[in-house]
Amino acid sequence: MGMLRRLRGPNNEGVLAAVIIVVVIAMSIASPVFFSPGTFFGLARSSLVPLIFALGVLLVMISGGIDVSFPAIAIFAAYTTVSWSSQASFDPTLVGVFAIAIAIGALWGLLNGVVIARFRLPTLIVTLGTQGIVRGILLTYIGSAYISAAKLPDSVSVAGDAHLLDVPGAGYLHGMLVPVVMMTVLVWWMLKYSAFGRSIFAIGGDIEAARRVGIKVVRTQVLLYVLVGALAAFGGVVAVILGKNANPQSLVGTELDIIAAVVLGGASIFGGRGSVLGTVLGVVLVQLINNNLVLIGIPSTWQRAAVGVLLIIGVSIQALTAMRARKTPVLLEEEVARA
Repeated sequence: MGMLRRLRGPNNEGVLAAVIIVVVIAMSIASPVFFSPGTFFGLARSSLVPLIFALGVLLVMISGGIDVSFPAIAIFAAYTTVSWSSQASFDPTLVGVFAIAIAIGALWGLLNGVVIARFRLPTLIVTLGTQGIVRGILLTYIGSAYISAAKLPDSVSVAGDAHLLDVPGAGYLHGMLVPVVMMTVLVWWMLKYSAFGRSIFAIGGDIEAARRVGIKVVRTQVLLYVLVGALAAFGGVVAVILGKNANPQSLVGTELDIIAAVVLGGASIFGGRGSVLGTVLGVVLVQLINNNLVLIGIPSTWQRAAVGVLLIIGVSIQALTAMRARKTPVLLEEEVARA
């Protein structure tokens, strides 16, 4: 039993890994074309931006909240940066593009954090409102025109063609894999070893208890949403680099996939639980389904339904686990009383 518990993992990461293996085997049997280097290169590339967004959602969910504003913040920050660079005929370098976009995303995150922490409003309502404001400002004042690869800053265009590994006829691993992996490791380290990470878990577990033990809840929540806004902007720039274009209509609408991936990865919608490893596995599973349903003969129109079913399954498992945890102490007390 101890060995099975360790393999399962604290957030059912082992179970999710087993599900991914079963899905890969099933798709390989249904379509021999699936099991190829090109498929896995494509899976890695398509998972980069969702993984960045999922890390932000993971942080918010661990703290006991839900964020749906991240795609709007992401495209606002990225589009504003490259649009300004294009209009000014100025290339701030790739580092500069990331820095400007991250600063813009952090400011929107600061707005979310201040409103949520100071006024103790529901996170879903606040971030939904922020999403609408961001979209309105972007399309009304920044621009709604599609920016093609030819009009992107040169540094962004060059980054779009940077490949770590290129296999002729099979695909390639994009260079953006390196910074995304580094960001993932940093978030893992922060949650596991930093006082800030432990504070996020404490707030999600019991916010009043966190206050009583001396955690500065308001400051922690504000910093958390600033970080999530910065992560969203980072993901927005990566999306522009990978797509080699900037489209103000893109990214928004991906909230369901990202939240489903994080929930499947073991993060609790009630707060206080979640892991980076589980989130990575959740993103991989959702991308496997989104990218390869067509290969096994299922129309692509069923993608949203499949992700919705996965989300319901993930939430149901969490609810059953919570009910079992509540019943266990009662049963133990009854056994002690009978003894």
